[in-house]
Amino acid sequence: MSQRRSQIDIQGMSCANCSQTITETVESVDGVSVANINFATDEGSVEYDPDETSLARIFDAIEDAGYSPVTDSVSIGITDMSCANCSETVQDALERTPGVVTADVNFATDEAQVTYNPAEANLTDFYDAIEDAGYSPVREDAETAADSGGDAREAAREEEIRRQFRLTLFGAALSAPLLFFLAEKFLLGGGVLPETILGIEFGWVEFLLATPVQLVLGWPFYKNSYKALVKNGRANMDVLIALGSTTAYVYSVAVLLGAIAGGLYFDTAALILVFITLGNYLEARSKGQAGEALRKLLEMEAETATVVGADGTEEEIPLEDVAVGDRMKVRPGEQIPTDGVVVDGQSAVDESMVTGESVPVEKSEGDEVVGSTINENGVLVVEATKVGKDTALQQIVQTVKEAQSRQPDIQNLADRISAYFVPVVIANAVLWGLVWYLFPEALAGFVHALPLWGLVAGGPVAAGGVSVFEFAVIVFASAVLIACPCALGLATPAATMVGTTIGAQNGVLFKGGDVLERAKDVDTVVFDKTGTLTKGEMELTDVVVFDGNGQPVADGGDPATDGGQLTARDRLSEDDVLRLAATAESGSEHPLARAIVDGAKDRGINVTDPDSFENVPGHGIKATVGDSEVLVGNRKLLRDNGIDPSPAQETMERLENEGKTAMLVARVPEGTDEGELVGVVADADTIKESARDAVSQLQERGVDVMMITGDNERTARAVAEQVGIAPENVRAEVLPEDKSDAVESIQDEGRKAMMVGDGVNDAPALAVAYVGTAIGSGTDVAIEAADVTLMRDDPVDVVKAIRISDATLAKIKQNLVWALGYNTAMIPLASLGLLQPVLAAGAMAFSSVSVLSNSLLFRRYTPDHDYKLLGWLR
Repeated sequence: MSQRRSQIDIQGMSCANCSQTITETVESVDGVSVANINFATDEGSVEYDPDETSLARIFDAIEDAGYSPVTDSVSIGITDMSCANCSETVQDALERTPGVVTADVNFATDEAQVTYNPAEANLTDFYDAIEDAGYSPVREDAETAADSGGDAREAAREEEIRRQFRLTLFGAALSAPLLFFLAEKFLLGGGVLPETILGIEFGWVEFLLATPVQLVLGWPFYKNSYKALVKNGRANMDVLIALGSTTAYVYSVAVLLGAIAGGLYFDTAALILVFITLGNYLEARSKGQAGEALRKLLEMEAETATVVGADGTEEEIPLEDVAVGDRMKVRPGEQIPTDGVVVDGQSAVDESMVTGESVPVEKSEGDEVVGSTINENGVLVVEATKVGKDTALQQIVQTVKEAQSRQPDIQNLADRISAYFVPVVIANAVLWGLVWYLFPEALAGFVHALPLWGLVAGGPVAAGGVSVFEFAVIVFASAVLIACPCALGLATPAATMVGTTIGAQNGVLFKGGDVLERAKDVDTVVFDKTGTLTKGEMELTDVVVFDGNGQPVADGGDPATDGGQLTARDRLSEDDVLRLAATAESGSEHPLARAIVDGAKDRGINVTDPDSFENVPGHGIKATVGDSEVLVGNRKLLRDNGIDPSPAQETMERLENEGKTAMLVARVPEGTDEGELVGVVADADTIKESARDAVSQLQERGVDVMMITGDNERTARAVAEQVGIAPENVRAEVLPEDKSDAVESIQDEGRKAMMVGDGVNDAPALAVAYVGTAIGSGTDVAIEAADVTLMRDDPVDVVKAIRISDATLAKIKQNLVWALGYNTAMIPLASLGLLQPVLAAGAMAFSSVSVLSNSLLFRRYTPDHDYKLLGWLR
């Protein structure tokens, strides 16, 4: 039993019990023999059998225990991959490398995303593993590779396109005469060309033209076939091409030398390689075009920044030299160099490159701005808050790259087929070659009876054509060459790459292809109310005073004569009640609290800090103001503290029916246990302009729309009515810690729910939802927990996310139907002797190019409407 030892850095341990917990958890994993976790150094070592378990399972166990093993990730460009089998080979090689947690290799993007343990592995190890597998990594420094970009990778991509183009021109120049010879043979029946040219027999002329093509164009296929079969023990597309072209070439050489009788197929051998190389060239170009949108996005980064010094002097410096805290001057028409906050000035900023929104957004002091967006008309001074790979633009690109590496589950079908595809194709070709050799008359009679065209070359001699052996060779070559695992391998990743890019261009970021696939199946969208359907900008609207008998005071009462030091016997004014509420709430950051404080200040009331403050989650707050304990919150808060809220029932209901959030204000004077209701304050939030439209569009798609909120039933229903959500789909008075339970209960009904939220307290609900979606104004915690991030603060983008998902899966199915249909139809035709090897090679090359072209056409789709093409494939 082989053992592997891994050193792991772990974050989140706070005591020796933590290290013991991790030790026990890791040792419970099958295949782990010993785990030693050291709390003092935040490190651990684990011995395990890599044949029984993996580093990924060990890291998952540590995370399940509530701790964070340190990982890093890197993106590696790879050349020489020719089909999905190649990407699987590279992925296996990387996953076997000590220190690798996960590896995802994408044939469509020619890139690998590797998550690894930095205490055990580095970039050089990955390069070596890829090279040992027989492929060529694009070598970059660690920082460039971590940023998923770099000039080296782009240069390698361009060089590959140029190389394939040169090979195609070389092969085409030598094969052009051979194409004429082939046409003369099959279209004119032969006999037109002379038997010698300049005294050289015609067959040797073909040999002299075809041999350089076989050596130069065939060499990459021979080399890759050797690596695939000998080094990795698996056959790939290169093996099929090498077999098909070599069979035609070797057979022709044998005929030319007189070893066997038959016709010459040098033209076929050469043209096979020319067509396949041409297909590789078009494929390389198409791959470059598919990733062009992301590269253009990165190219839009500013190159320099004008930094303002403490003494007011200005200096233009390279973007990479900008540090957090630097102040940058941005003039009209210039790009904002990096993410930051406006400290001076006012202007409109074009953020379309990030959000997809064409209308410029007004920015002034205190507003956040995104790097690389364009300042339209005013001068801004921006303080840098994020630089380098932490900027929004870099994060968008990295998110899309990671999404492209995480393929949808539908890719598993293609992977399962591809794993056995090449061996089955070779076995099928051998079988039919033998069957034709052994039973030529019977098979020829069967094929002639079919309502199809005639056999290639007239069929075997029994049918009046070429020799039986020669025809068997033709069938073998055609059956090998017609099969195209490339089309299957490209069907899903090519469409996923375009779909995730369309999302990024429209301000919708999917965290993975699996998420992109799930979103279309959502049948219920659950919106959090505040900040999602509403703007989350609460304003104080009402202050109602209650007298000592619990009755509302129409005139608001008179101000206290002691300047604000109130006693139980005082008759309070609106300003007094508002002062109590605002002072108590000044210790809170909740939007409702801030609205009360801001409203008090707007009325000229002096708001001081409370002597003590306690937050009661889901109910309100308690605070000590002067000689009284003040309570601001809902009915349950007052009841729990022995105060009857019923006198305010009518007032509360009236305000709540108006869609306002009403809060009771009570106080308990020092030295007594008896509290009194002194008033009600109410805040109102503004419904987002597009909220009703978003709900309407979702309902038109047959999606149920629900709302979840901590507000009381009446307020929640009033807001729901304004946006078009049915009353029975409202979940009100849900405590923050219970939101995830509420989402789970919705899903327990058999629903596939998308939760849409923006706050820290929404994160658990986002995590348990079938699809969690964080809206653009959301907190980092919510965005981290979500599967989809909406860059704009617009609920209509929820509809766009579902449309993009639906469209991408439709495109994937189109690609798969074509790839599977092509192979299902063409392999039998080749096996029955109905296809020329040259035509088979051309069809093979066209198949993969057509899948890429179909995916590229998808780039024109905009998610403002449903994707209509071939709707039956949904």
